[in-house]
Amino acid sequence: QVQLVESGGGLVQPGGSLRLSCAASGIIFSDYVTGWYRQAPGKQRELVAIITRFGSINYVDSVKGRFTISRDNAKNTVYLQMNSLKLEDTAVYYCNAATAAYNYWGQGTQVTVSS
Repeated sequence: QVQLVESGGGLVQPGGSLRLSCAASGIIFSDYVTGWYRQAPGKQRELVAIITRFGSINYVDSVKGRFTISRDNAKNTVYLQMNSLKLEDTAVYYCNAATAAYNYWGQGTQVTVSS
């Protein structure tokens, strides 16, 4: 059974930092394209950052220079380091692992940026 378990969300003030983690069981992350998505209330889920099997990385423009995605193959875990957080970063953040044939999601972790 495949499970993706996110952790690290919480409440932070604007300008603060959080690090999200996504640990996988049942799959090997390095065999998948892995990404972080987010969904704010009343909005569609959007891609935040993605890392390919070969380590290529892309970010949505709104987080470039502030967020960093990384993967620890030994721990089979993907991270999202979020710095200089803004009010508009508030959302539920989801971990995703995908191939052409499979698509797995975590349960999500809430990130709230508020003063």
